[in-house]
Amino acid sequence: MLAFVTSLRHPHNSADYGRVEELLRLTLRSLTAQTSDDYLVFVVGNRAPEIEPGPAERVRFVPVDFAAPEAADGPHAGRSQFVRDKGSKIGVGLLAARPYAPDHVMIVDADDFVHRDLAEFTAQHRDHPGWVVDQGWVYSRARSVYRRQSDFHRTCGSSFVVPFEAYGVPNDLEVTATQEEVLAGFGDRVENVMGAHRHALEWYAHHQGRALEPLPFRGAVYHVDTGENHSGKRLRGLARPLDPEFAARFGLPPVRRTTAALWSAVGPRAAAETALTVGRRMLGPVVRRALTAGGRA
Repeated sequence: MLAFVTSLRHPHNSADYGRVEELLRLTLRSLTAQTSDDYLVFVVGNRAPEIEPGPAERVRFVPVDFAAPEAADGPHAGRSQFVRDKGSKIGVGLLAARPYAPDHVMIVDADDFVHRDLAEFTAQHRDHPGWVVDQGWVYSRARSVYRRQSDFHRTCGSSFVVPFEAYGVPNDLEVTATQEEVLAGFGDRVENVMGAHRHALEWYAHHQGRALEPLPFRGAVYHVDTGENHSGKRLRGLARPLDPEFAARFGLPPVRRTTAALWSAVGPRAAAETALTVGRRMLGPVVRRALTAGGRA
């Protein structure tokens, strides 16, 4: 069985918590669009979402009473506090998943999307040591466009499918544990693979000798331009207009091809943004060399 585990930020750390819940609804739509029923979804948060959570037999909400992290960027928490909050909530999600004995776990950000074949694929490889989504997609619902994303695991937290045992879930912890007990029980896993992801591939290799294989298909979508991304990431420049095949593959709402989506994807503004990005990449090394040469003069 594949366990999807996700977490919700504290309502006090959101500019619009209704928006957070709507993003979760879209993510749950994607997670529960699996072609196999061999999966469960665990959502951990301070407040039960006021949305239709999806099939009751597949989705479990796990409440916590952790304090709101200290705000740093408007209502959003600073990075260390964000990692602490997310990592400890993911820990509670893992504790909730333990009685179901999942073979693999995928931590998913509560605004991203996953491929509909993930549960079926992992069920066919129950003893596999794990995968990394190194090639995926970045998607803007605001623009109705998407684009390929290389080094996906460096960009998006919805990137790792690993055996349950890789998390070292403490046997003496229960879902009612305090945040401090969860943080102490999971140790450095909180900072390196549960609350953050950028260097998780190296952490698994160095600390567990676990060489994760690239997932053999683009298994996840990084949803940006949401207004609630902690990273503030946006999708600028040329892209592909959203199409029904892509939407179906990742459980997105049905779409129709429109002139507006095409214009957003390949119109003058998108072309200009791409040209500006390319120009900066080309000029960057030139400027750095000039500055270095000037410093030596």
